Amino acid sequence: MRRTRTLTVLLALAAGLLAGPPTALAAEPAPRAALAADSYTWQNARIDGGGFVPGIVFNRTEKDLAYARTDIGGAYRWQESSHTWTPLLDHVGWDDWGHTGVVSVASDSVDPDRVYAAVGTYTNDWDPTNGAVLRSGDRGATWRKTDLPFKLGGNMPGRGMGERLAVDPHDNDVLYLGAPSGHGLWRSTDAGVTWSEVTAFPNPGNYAQDPGDTSGYASDNQGVTWVTFDESTGSAGTATKTVYVGVADKENAVYRSTDAGATWERLAGQPTGYLAHKGVLDAENGYLYLAYSDTGGPYDGGKGRLYRYATATGAWTDISPVAEADTYFGFSGLTVDRQHPGTVMATAYSSWWPDTQIFRSTDSGGTWTQAWSYTSYPDRENRYTMDVSSSPWLTWGANPAPPEQTPKLGWMTEALEIDPFDSDRMMYGTGATIYGTENLTNWDSGSKFAIEPMVRGLEETAVNDLVSPPSGAPLLSALGDVGGFRHTSLTEVPSMMYTSPNFTTTTSLDFAEENPDVVVRTGNLDAGPHIAFSTDNGANWFGGTDPSGVSGGGTVAAGADGSRFVWSPQGTGVQYTTGFGTAWQASAGIPAGAIVESDRVDPATFYGFKSGKFYVSTDGGATFTASAATGLPAGDSVRFKALPGGEGDVWLAGGAADGPYGLWHSTDGGETFAKLPGVDAADTVGFGKAAPDASYQTLFTSAEIGGVRGIFRSTDEGATWTRVNDDAHQWGWTGAAITGDPRVYGRVYVATNGRGVVYGDTAGGDGGTDPGPGPDPTPTGACEVEYTVTNQWSGGFQADVRLTNTGTSAWNGWSLDWTFPGDQRVTQMWNAEHTRTGTTVTAKNVDWNAGVAPGASVSFGFTGSWSGTNAEPSSFALGDRVCGRT
Repeated sequence: MRRTRTLTVLLALAAGLLAGPPTALAAEPAPRAALAADSYTWQNARIDGGGFVPGIVFNRTEKDLAYARTDIGGAYRWQESSHTWTPLLDHVGWDDWGHTGVVSVASDSVDPDRVYAAVGTYTNDWDPTNGAVLRSGDRGATWRKTDLPFKLGGNMPGRGMGERLAVDPHDNDVLYLGAPSGHGLWRSTDAGVTWSEVTAFPNPGNYAQDPGDTSGYASDNQGVTWVTFDESTGSAGTATKTVYVGVADKENAVYRSTDAGATWERLAGQPTGYLAHKGVLDAENGYLYLAYSDTGGPYDGGKGRLYRYATATGAWTDISPVAEADTYFGFSGLTVDRQHPGTVMATAYSSWWPDTQIFRSTDSGGTWTQAWSYTSYPDRENRYTMDVSSSPWLTWGANPAPPEQTPKLGWMTEALEIDPFDSDRMMYGTGATIYGTENLTNWDSGSKFAIEPMVRGLEETAVNDLVSPPSGAPLLSALGDVGGFRHTSLTEVPSMMYTSPNFTTTTSLDFAEENPDVVVRTGNLDAGPHIAFSTDNGANWFGGTDPSGVSGGGTVAAGADGSRFVWSPQGTGVQYTTGFGTAWQASAGIPAGAIVESDRVDPATFYGFKSGKFYVSTDGGATFTASAATGLPAGDSVRFKALPGGEGDVWLAGGAADGPYGLWHSTDGGETFAKLPGVDAADTVGFGKAAPDASYQTLFTSAEIGGVRGIFRSTDEGATWTRVNDDAHQWGWTGAAITGDPRVYGRVYVATNGRGVVYGDTAGGDGGTDPGPGPDPTPTGACEVEYTVTNQWSGGFQADVRLTNTGTSAWNGWSLDWTFPGDQRVTQMWNAEHTRTGTTVTAKNVDWNAGVAPGASVSFGFTGSWSGTNAEPSSFALGDRVCGRT
């Protein structure tokens, strides 16, 4: 849980919204009032995992320090005390959304406080920004960025190879980065601040998954794929002499430098016909291990080999655990037990059926055992047990026939690491989670080792739609890859995703406003229906019948009373039905591909939007008529919703920078729309419970208002807006869906593209109003402080502080004092300014959070240093008033 500041942008607009065409705007807004503070807590609706984890990195010199990278959901740091993961890239904002894709992570073994991330999601034009290298001196609590002159591909083919980013183990100011797209090998000599190409490196790679792909996705050259240092060839303070580099070139996959990167040569005698996904060096025994596949992965790979290279003699040995003719997979996951370097493990990452395979050798690859084997086909014996009770949906609700099992050992298993300080702990990434064990050496004794998810805190789903019904479960989600969940509790992992049918991706979701037990969802499925219904609020489902031509889920709307539905699937035109989709009929007057929604009061009224036109049906979806509204966004990047309880009350968000962009409101069923002044851009709109002093439901939007991008709340029909997130909590792209909670004032659910469902609750409850100036610039009224150490490591820690005004008068400026009981020192503070006199710390407001209303809170955080003990301060004071503690 994190506590954050908010920015309130008060747009004093003319009273009321204009009816009529959006070109007839209200008068210019009055000058904005002062910014006010609010406080939200943010956390995930727990799913635990849900996406591909292509990389896990342990620090080699500090115990229990580990990082994980995801392809679209940022990077995480392991918290040993709680066995959870802490997200590190939530600060990535809308404009840099591509930086949530992490192609590589590097943890500095000389200075464990330093960590680096190479970020960028796509190398083609899907991602408008270039890649970057992020660097942190406090284990990812804060970051600095160096933009690169090329793109990186955290979600591109080949993303499981690596690590592409590496820190020299002797001179930690030196880093290397393997680039895609023919950009070669890059180096920094100033700890990641600046980068230049290693022009002496001879081969930028030439392998592409599909050279004929015109989108640029599968046709990109996967480039330079990993960097490994031989730490036996250097000493502290001088650059390591021998460096190995992997290249996406089947004939020339491995290169070496023996002069700290000045010159390079192709490693002689190497195998050809394969790509080296990983190169892991055992300096103690002088072996470089290599995992090969015939493709770049992470989905494909039909053949593979494991090789061992003797660094002293140049001898190559094929140490593959199975004959080449018997492989139907490639190798990728590769690790060495640093406590016992003769122990090596590898994965058959692309063995989808019947399961992945993990291999283990305790004699440097001379002989191997495997995680499971056949007894008498199709029966198999496992060396492990699996307990997924913490993430029960990992069984997928399946009941497969042998030799398949559920839960599976995994798939896309390109990340595999043995803890360098603990031979019993191993973690590996899959396409859906991180699995791990803490008794791995049972493998060698003949007893079974126990595998369980080690993924709590790592949330990696891409969210397509969200609804929060007025009764039943508080949240239903439509997700990519794992379909979606019914959350009866936001703090517990649901027992199962939607099944019967289980869509690979759910594209749209709706419920009947007046009968929330009736729910409909649509999605993608290779074989089976693309629509499903529930009559018990999403607890159980049954498939509908597809009209002819359906190829994908599209969007769907449920009539207000649940008696009829309108569906706009991919592959055919808009359809309508009464009952539960046993007989569909084509809707007239609305184009194929339109977005559809329902009126939340009149069960016969449905709405549609396509290419700048708004459509209305008053006969249950049989016929639609284009409204007279003009000036709406010309493209199809639009989300719109009708207000619960408000017949004909419709809000529409969307647009693009080169045309109309913002938020529109209609009170006459879409016949006319008025564009809200002051909303520069908006991409989603949703509704929640009205504020205590308001009659209209609370609005939420992901938007740009007052020149600021964020998540905004309005309690007065859009006349004023409050930003409820902050710059530390932006989650990249949040343009798919948003909804408030009809039962909890202030609660908002935000769809992210890779960080799951984020939800926030207001702590202040001020309804989004400006508290105005306080009577005393140095408040001495009643106050309360919550001080929480959120993370701690050797010599350092991170803390959050929440200060609450428990008095009856507003503050217009505040200054909080405390004394550390030990030698703790603040190293960096955000959302407040700080000074220190002796052991006393003073934290003062910044401009935007000076005003704090009675009952409201303001939050700030800091990183600090410590030695000995890290006891909490015993008291806090606001002026001459001692604050209470929570």
